[in-house]
Amino acid sequence: MQAKTFTESARRAQIVAAAIETIAEEGYAKASFTKIAARAGLSSTGLISYHFANKRELVEQVVTAVYSELGRALTERVDAQSSASAALRAYIESNVEFASAHALQMRALLNIFISGDLDYDEDSERDVVSPVERILRWGQDTGEFRDFNVRVMATTIQRSVEGPTFLLARDPDLDTTEYAAELVRLFELATGSTS
Repeated sequence: MQAKTFTESARRAQIVAAAIETIAEEGYAKASFTKIAARAGLSSTGLISYHFANKRELVEQVVTAVYSELGRALTERVDAQSSASAALRAYIESNVEFASAHALQMRALLNIFISGDLDYDEDSERDVVSPVERILRWGQDTGEFRDFNVRVMATTIQRSVEGPTFLLARDPDLDTTEYAAELVRLFELATGSTS
């Protein structure tokens, strides 16, 4: 496979950014190549078709782009922690902060997943939950956390940090700082990490 030039990569990024905005604001079903091209300032939809075979491929790239950015933000914060309880706090706070700071991108993801047009299977769920499971096992191994079912706790934490995406779609003034603080308290109690 031939490497993409800087110009091709920049054009793809421009199209992905326009797709994110269009899907977030118009909804997935109404996000046509025509609307995406107009938002990107492209002269025709042919430029989108040159870079992406179809809408599904473009949407997969949208999901990859948003999750990659989220992953970098989480990894940076979590990896800087020296204890499992601090890592769990950082994981919760950085997820909620990302949802607040990137509300448009998260609303686009929400619209994509609600449409049901993107596969989300057991492997996808495992990939999403496994970073939390690693933190929880770390805490159990060091005695910081009590004994509990790691899969159940990790899934509960993950669904909780996804909450602001849904809430912000309806209430853009949601106090995400308070939301994150309440989640941190809740899961400190649930994991037994408070003294």
